Amino acid sequence: MLTAPDLLAQLQGLEQAAGRDRPYRNAPRTLDLDILLYGSANIDSPPLEVPHPRMRTRAFVLVPLAEIAPELVSPEDLRAVAAQSCRAL
Repeated sequence: MLTAPDLLAQLQGLEQAAGRDRPYRNAPRTLDLDILLYGSANIDSPPLEVPHPRMRTRAFVLVPLAEIAPELVSPEDLRAVAAQSCRAL
């Protein structure tokens, strides 16, 4: 099993292999792989924050997460993002 920092490095390698560059923080990107959760770990370091600091504000994260792990998403979380469009592709 990979540590969270090792998993992050692997994900960033996949992004680079797909042609992602990082010209500046939060730049538009063609591929973005994030670690949302890592078990019950809380990680707060410069390269990695877990749980992901903005996951509870994004319907495209919470709606699928509620489908596969409903115990991790509260009804309040879903109500907070209800106005955001989210659909299966």
